[in-house]
Amino acid sequence: MDRKFIFVVGGVSSSLGKGTFAASLGTVLKSRGFKVSLQKLDPYLNVDPGTMNPYQHGEVFVTDDGAETDLDLGQYERFIDENLGKVNNLTTGQLYQGIIAKERTGDFLGSTIQIVPHITDAIKASIKGAAETQNAEILIVEVGGTIGDIEGMPFLEAVRQLRRELGHQNTYVSMLTLLPHLAATGELKTKPTQHAVKELRSYGVQPDMIGCRADFPIASELFKKIALFCDVAEDHVIDLPTVQSIYDIPVNLKRARVDDIVLSNLGLTPRKSDLAEWTAMVAKIHAKKEKLPIALVGKYVQLHDAYISVTEALKSAGIHHEVDIEVHWINSEDLEKGIVPLDALGEVSGIVVPIGFGARGTEGKIMAARFAREHKVPYLGLCFGLQLATIEFARNVVGLKGANSTEIDPNTPHPVVDIMEEQKKIATKGATMRLGAYAAVIRKGTKTYAAYQTERVYERHRHRYEVNNAYRDQFERAGLIASGVNPDLDLVEIIELRDHPWFIATQFHPEYRSRPNRPHPLFRDFVGAAIHYQKGAAMKEKTAAQQRIL
Repeated sequence: MDRKFIFVVGGVSSSLGKGTFAASLGTVLKSRGFKVSLQKLDPYLNVDPGTMNPYQHGEVFVTDDGAETDLDLGQYERFIDENLGKVNNLTTGQLYQGIIAKERTGDFLGSTIQIVPHITDAIKASIKGAAETQNAEILIVEVGGTIGDIEGMPFLEAVRQLRRELGHQNTYVSMLTLLPHLAATGELKTKPTQHAVKELRSYGVQPDMIGCRADFPIASELFKKIALFCDVAEDHVIDLPTVQSIYDIPVNLKRARVDDIVLSNLGLTPRKSDLAEWTAMVAKIHAKKEKLPIALVGKYVQLHDAYISVTEALKSAGIHHEVDIEVHWINSEDLEKGIVPLDALGEVSGIVVPIGFGARGTEGKIMAARFAREHKVPYLGLCFGLQLATIEFARNVVGLKGANSTEIDPNTPHPVVDIMEEQKKIATKGATMRLGAYAAVIRKGTKTYAAYQTERVYERHRHRYEVNNAYRDQFERAGLIASGVNPDLDLVEIIELRDHPWFIATQFHPEYRSRPNRPHPLFRDFVGAAIHYQKGAAMKEKTAAQQRIL
């Protein structure tokens, strides 16, 4: 089949939402009956984002096949409801690593290795390979960075070559741009967009569509002006307004007939549109709902993108239960230092402790786990959140003084969390953790089983440390049970408290598999438990108020 390729690039400014636009376009095109996949081209020299500080890059998203990828892949999966993999994220680091490895083994037979053709050939091969591997009729390729960035030039050159090789009937370029507002004149200016298009054309690439972002309404004359000066059809210059929810964007694109425009230009016969389920979900998002406060206790809370899959999974569960999730961002360091009082956790109806690494802020997370256990507040621990909940239980219920993880305290007298055996001989950091989907067998009769309703699940992991099996019997007798265990290595995958309304923690990342219209079972039931807790707290407050009156 003739595969079609849509390239999404950005001009004028970064952070325009290229990834969300690409994912939304994928949603609309999939709703037309086409097999769609997406790929992210990242210009940075890191092989992958796995070793980056979350404050620099945000969340690391992990795929079933164990790739540590850009957070945009999480957006892609949530929007098009397809599992992606290693082929869907390409970095400059991967390119150079692969080319140099081939050069060292003599694969190039003495040739001089150059950006063109060797790097650009590798980029083109990756793009075509992703489409083939995912069996995509349409592959949407997001080019990271902004037009004019030095590091992005090889990717744009590869786009130019692909358009020449495949023909314009099989390729399409959409550019997102910013129209800045000048307060002095009260105008939105198109000149930066004109220069961005001029820069893109200097690479031999002409945009077919221009999506305009602005903080103020865009007058129709400006669309005409952009079309004229940038040599784009008027109906191909579209408005991309800031929306209340990112899930509005596919509906807006459909309303603007973007799918018809793109399909027509790619020579694809339009198929019947079915965006009804998505539209119904968006209507639920905008319906007036009761707020449900949930605390997210982490060490990277200043950058919300560090936990984007977690917050989106919470929102999805909120959509399912028709409540409005109100995330209370709590810095775990502030909690342990008393800057944020522990009583702040009494103002929420559920507590989430997500991923983290290293000793900083861990005692604050342990305090949060203890508060949830002692006050019967619904608790969901994710990866590190499981390990620290285990440490808290070991110290304060089992009585193991000084219990800790060997990651935090190598000399702890009770290493209730320890490095996995297979990890002990690994010295390098990049892509060496336990990564990707692994099985867990779920114990019947547990709240975990009530959520999943199946005995075996496969979930995505990213960790080096595990619950120490030497302490499992003690934990079980005291009321902390392993409700999910890996059948191959006998590793604890899920814990829950026997005598708690809802206290579950996972060694894996259920947030990676959650979808906006199909929340992950554990997030769904966690939010359900939080609603029940909130209603109980409200009833207690009402009763107390009545007693005060009497």
